[in-house]
Amino acid sequence: MSQTTTIVAAARRTRPGAFHRFLRNPLGVSASIVLLIIILGAAAAPFLPLPDPSLVELRQAMQDPSAAHLLGTDASGRDVLSRLLWGAQINLAGAALALVVALVVGLPTGLIAGYYGGRFDAVANWVNNLNMALPGIVLLLAVRAVAGPSVWVSMAVFGVLLAPGVFRIVRAAVQSVRGELYVDAARVAGLGDGRIIGRHVLTVVRAPVIIQSARLASIAISVQAGLEFLGITDSSVPSWGGMLNEGFRRIFVSPTLVLWPSLAIGLTTMALILLGNAMRDALEDRGGGKAGKAGRPTPAEPGVIAARPEEALLSVRDLEVSYGVGDDQNTVVHHVSLDVAPGEVLGLVGESGSGKTQTAFSVLGLLPEGGWVSRGSILLDGVELTQLDASRRRQLRGFDIAYVPQEPLSNLDPSFRIGRQLTEPLRARLKMSRSQARKHALDLLARVGIPDPEATFRAYPHEISGGMAQRVLIAGAVAGKPKLLIADEPTTALDVTVQAEVLDLLRDLQRESNMAVLLVTHNFGVVADICDRVAVMQHGRIVETADVDTILRRPVEAYTKTLLASMLDEGPVRTYVPATSEEDPS
Repeated sequence: MSQTTTIVAAARRTRPGAFHRFLRNPLGVSASIVLLIIILGAAAAPFLPLPDPSLVELRQAMQDPSAAHLLGTDASGRDVLSRLLWGAQINLAGAALALVVALVVGLPTGLIAGYYGGRFDAVANWVNNLNMALPGIVLLLAVRAVAGPSVWVSMAVFGVLLAPGVFRIVRAAVQSVRGELYVDAARVAGLGDGRIIGRHVLTVVRAPVIIQSARLASIAISVQAGLEFLGITDSSVPSWGGMLNEGFRRIFVSPTLVLWPSLAIGLTTMALILLGNAMRDALEDRGGGKAGKAGRPTPAEPGVIAARPEEALLSVRDLEVSYGVGDDQNTVVHHVSLDVAPGEVLGLVGESGSGKTQTAFSVLGLLPEGGWVSRGSILLDGVELTQLDASRRRQLRGFDIAYVPQEPLSNLDPSFRIGRQLTEPLRARLKMSRSQARKHALDLLARVGIPDPEATFRAYPHEISGGMAQRVLIAGAVAGKPKLLIADEPTTALDVTVQAEVLDLLRDLQRESNMAVLLVTHNFGVVADICDRVAVMQHGRIVETADVDTILRRPVEAYTKTLLASMLDEGPVRTYVPATSEEDPS
């Protein structure tokens, strides 16, 4: 077993699961036990040999605890323990109803507003701000006047009032993660927005949602008890708030009547908060764009289209990429035209900010927020990409066109194992079974040179090196046998030795499947190693296009000469020399 495999296996053995991490938290375990006892007591109330909680026996009024009445009786002779347990049913169910309503209203709207933004975000924010401005108690009193003293109606309405608390937290969490590279990588793999939100974004919002749910549930219990104390709900139904009302009216006669419901409310709310924190810690502790909405994108204008080579797989003509609209519009890519034939590797070269990545992302249809194709044509295998809707573009990604990013570890979701991230697109797009997807993913890992595919398949991203992570992403990119692979600085974050290995791998895969490659880079060493032709970009424009030998030996443009002078340091141009067997010196 290799050293890398040994490290991965040891990390996996020593890293406890979420359940074991939860068991190591004494406060969380204690809180769960207390809450479980309360829930079981409430559920068992109908089956216990207890008096009817609403049975009035004035002769038994205000009795001290005894064998017949373990916690004594109230001023109407009703059994305190029976009312406490039956009241737990009402209070827990009411709080659960309010929490479910808050989550049903706040969670999906927060996800959609945070992920897509735009008008829905603006309208949802306005509605939630209006909701938060409403006086809750006045609204609940109005509801009682219309619907009667029903605890269920009151708690359902209160759940709507709690929804902004969920919406705001979820929206903020989604906005912080929607631009992450691993979310872009999921889009490039061809996954739909629903799957991305459900599989990648939800894992990020689960911690704040768990904490907020525990907090809202405890608030709901307290508010419900307060409504019952004030007599807003049905007083004939046993409840903790009703018992508090009774206790306060008899506090000088029997102070314990206040003690028991107060203790039940306090223990339940405290257990909920502690349990929520413990669950969040256990789940999160692992150890170690589409076109923006600044303006509605207009259809790409063809302009003056130069002739396209018949054999071109990708043909870009007169491309402009802009941000903003109207007077605020800023064009960052100007009249770019390039072609990539099947089996050809085209290097897109330029310094940082020259527009290389913007050009590549326009082909992918994944420009950052605010960016849009304001002019030009992008033709992939005869299909005009600028005229496709989001659904059709998504169908092309991962199979007709794939992407290898610059920073491998940032493009892998830290919440999921490597195997799950490889098999998810295979099962979603190719409709493979779980076993088929697993076998195909393991074959891909072996093909890209992973020494122990099984160990890497079961590992989390933080358990593998940057070079292995880049191989994993290449495996995911070629899984659908794409016609075009866009590689954006695929070796920048790697050391020199690993760079050479990754370039050799890309070259081999490209030759095996006759795949076209658009390689975005600033490194002429990489260009000399793998590219057939080169397009040089400066200030968002193509300034020179030629074959590799011409660009490296006889550049025409001054900018190209400057790049070569700064990168090659006057050194000789590397040439490919076929390997020959050494003659026997004897």
